[in-house]
Amino acid sequence: MLAQCLAGDPPSALPPALLEEACAPALFSILVEGLADRFEPALCDAYVRLFSSAIAQTAGDFDAAALEARYQRVRRPRAVTVEPRHVFVLSRVTLGADVAVTSVLLDAAKRRFPSARIVFVGPHKNYELFAGDTRLEHAPVEYQRGSLRGRLAVWSELSALCDAADALVLDPDSRLTQLGLLPICPDERYHLFESRAYGAYRSRDRQGAVADSNAGNATNGQSLPELAASWVRETLQVEGGRSYLSLATPAPTQPGITVSLGVGENPAKRLPDPFEEKLLTLLATTGLPLTIDKGAGGEEAARVKEACRRAGIAATFWEGSFGGFAALIAASSLYVGYDSAGQHVAAATGVPLISIFAGFPAPRMFDRWRPTTPTAHVIRVDHPDVEATLAQVREALARVA
Repeated sequence: MLAQCLAGDPPSALPPALLEEACAPALFSILVEGLADRFEPALCDAYVRLFSSAIAQTAGDFDAAALEARYQRVRRPRAVTVEPRHVFVLSRVTLGADVAVTSVLLDAAKRRFPSARIVFVGPHKNYELFAGDTRLEHAPVEYQRGSLRGRLAVWSELSALCDAADALVLDPDSRLTQLGLLPICPDERYHLFESRAYGAYRSRDRQGAVADSNAGNATNGQSLPELAASWVRETLQVEGGRSYLSLATPAPTQPGITVSLGVGENPAKRLPDPFEEKLLTLLATTGLPLTIDKGAGGEEAARVKEACRRAGIAATFWEGSFGGFAALIAASSLYVGYDSAGQHVAAATGVPLISIFAGFPAPRMFDRWRPTTPTAHVIRVDHPDVEATLAQVREALARVA
């Protein structure tokens, strides 16, 4: 099905079997992420058609044509002209995206509406990244992973939360709304940052030709924080939107290197052995202490411990929450890792970073997710060459020093 969509011939509907629990990993990790990660407007259109139908098929409260028609209305940016008492900013659920994207919307909302309640809506582990911000409140909403039916269960909770007539909802392409498809409040109070296609909205002129209505190819090389900043300028009239995080208990600043070799269950982001042990050996030559995140445990924890053993180096392992590790990143003198949430924490806090960015399915994904701060050194890995990549890490270390 993904291949059909990429070839420009998407199927008319999802097979019913894909909507069942057993097929959920394939549906979301292969098809949904495969469509989203390429940041192509035509693939956004394919997603809207397929999932409007799937949502209507799964939950009887929805009509596929109505969902698609609503999405076509709300996907286009429009200026906010009201002064709400409550502003609900939805989590994107993944930690790195909340730092890189959602926080830009939070920053802009605080500045645009100084007297309003600014409410972060999402899981507690994500809110930990902003728990030190006294302007924010938290509405805890957990996202069920599994079948589409299970993921839609959040709809009634979101709708009840955002029902107030004097509220505004900012959606950064959240999984909570299935990337903007679920209607959780009236259109006039809902604003979607369609991060997968922002800047490439298409309209037809009188002759039927496709025209670009919003910057078009000018956005092709921009990162997601840069696009989010453009969106809040257009929507909230706020200049200089930026990524940030605000931890409740920051760690004391200390020289050292924080490392994450997590890949978020995507092995394509890894380089083959013996890259990781050689990377750790190289980092140890700086003389700085290493703190390595064990991630969610299991395979990742065993892998990083084995890499340290083979490298013959001493390191401190972090086994707590990501919020705790984010505090360590913010307090360190350098962060090194694969493309993951840690790089966005380092970028948002101004910590020098070296990102080994591999496994992207299309060049535009690299453009969107790479950190673009002045202290970011991003190594683009088009082909997994261990020695060539290590040479680039060595050069980046020399520049950081």
